[in-house]
Amino acid sequence: MKNMKIILTAEQIQKRVKELGEQITRDYSTSETNSKRPVVICTLKGAVYFFADLTKNINRPLMLDFARLSSYRDSTTSGKLELQHDILADITDRDVIVVEDIIDSGKTLKFFVELLKTRNPRSVKICAFLDKKERREVDIEADYVGFDIPCGFVVGYGMDYAERFRELPFLAEIIDPNDLDD
Repeated sequence: MKNMKIILTAEQIQKRVKELGEQITRDYSTSETNSKRPVVICTLKGAVYFFADLTKNINRPLMLDFARLSSYRDSTTSGKLELQHDILADITDRDVIVVEDIIDSGKTLKFFVELLKTRNPRSVKICAFLDKKERREVDIEADYVGFDIPCGFVVGYGMDYAERFRELPFLAEIIDPNDLDD
């Protein structure tokens, strides 16, 4: 693809997702965490591919839910955080795993985690497909990370540029957004 550089192949992604699923399975298989199914929350839309693959690789019963938060409009941030679709599950005294596509500034994720904590969960953990630590503006860290990546705008495996390229099975960095193929 013109003006895109593949940085993670589909095979590399699937290998790491399998490892994360195995790690989460181990971490939530103790008698302490085994009393109730963890509630695994997908942050829409970007995390949907990662979420689907990850939950298939967690070998224990789960409750799945979805939330949609927004701070982006097309390719730029609006600066305003909004909860567009809230979860339906009652997370009181439940272990919660928030599945995120990418932690960039961290503002949206921190907003969501703080909101979840007001609902008295037993625990809240974060599983991020990508982490851009050098762009962090708030204090928030993932408990599980697929890949640490440097700055750059990435698409594929659920992530988009102006609602394009989510369906790519790999992760690519956009070199010049003004010169993309349609």
